[in-house]
Amino acid sequence: MRRFFSVVFFLILATFGSRQVMADSGIDSSMYYSDIASYIVKQTDGKKVYMAKDTGMKIQPASLTKILTAIIAIESGKLDQEVLITKEATLVEPTKAGFKPGDRVKLIDLVKAAMVSSSNDAAFAIAIHLSGSVDRFVTAMNYRAKKIGMKRSNFTNPAGYDKGVYAGNVSTAEDLLALTEYAIRNRKFNEIAQLESVLVTELTSGNMLLLKTHNKLLSRYPYTVGIKTGFTRRAGKCLIARAQKEKSDLLLVMLNAKGDRWLLAEEMFEKAFARELGRERDYAASEGVDFNYRPWKR
Repeated sequence: MRRFFSVVFFLILATFGSRQVMADSGIDSSMYYSDIASYIVKQTDGKKVYMAKDTGMKIQPASLTKILTAIIAIESGKLDQEVLITKEATLVEPTKAGFKPGDRVKLIDLVKAAMVSSSNDAAFAIAIHLSGSVDRFVTAMNYRAKKIGMKRSNFTNPAGYDKGVYAGNVSTAEDLLALTEYAIRNRKFNEIAQLESVLVTELTSGNMLLLKTHNKLLSRYPYTVGIKTGFTRRAGKCLIARAQKEKSDLLLVMLNAKGDRWLLAEEMFEKAFARELGRERDYAASEGVDFNYRPWKR
């Protein structure tokens, strides 16, 4: 019987352990998002964390990977170079911009295509142009990730594929937060990260492609200023978002969400802003939230 109660206690502790840490650390636990595998909401370039769950868990980041691909390209100093689209870059699964072998496109336009419409052909074209091959670019990605402080990440490709030959492409919410905080210090990255559409020009023919964002939060939530969406069957619905309200600036990393990620992100931002701006009571009254409720605190 004693053994039985020990097992039950262990299971309860395993289930609610991360919530207890949240309560004891001052992170708000009054709303626990069980339909998101891992998340964090934090002051941008600040120390205050408002919500967090399993931030060190290794999860497939899907197209959030392209943030690293983009910042490497931006920092290369080669954004004005013409890129010859190779056949290898076009032999990828959708989402694709639709480039053809032999097309010529500015590197800056490929970065925009990769970030705004999550074009996998653009990400592969960036890798091949900058490093000569995808494998060499992946080596550069992992080297840069470690320099940034991404301690538990491993990248296998520039687009975010996570099966077959590209299995093992993993990161964590903590690492992706570090990557994003690094990337947003770059003005050009910030400009691209908040675009809702982009026109990409094929330089030989002059033909233009209109590419639109998959980030519905940009049109749904007025305080959004980027950054990137991601999805694969293994990774689930992923999102890194930045929002600014009055003098408050917040970042959100969401990995493997089962519910409506746009609604979840709005709710999480609003709750964090309420605390950041000292308006918990107003928010609680309007949303029926009890900020004093701590179900896991002893």
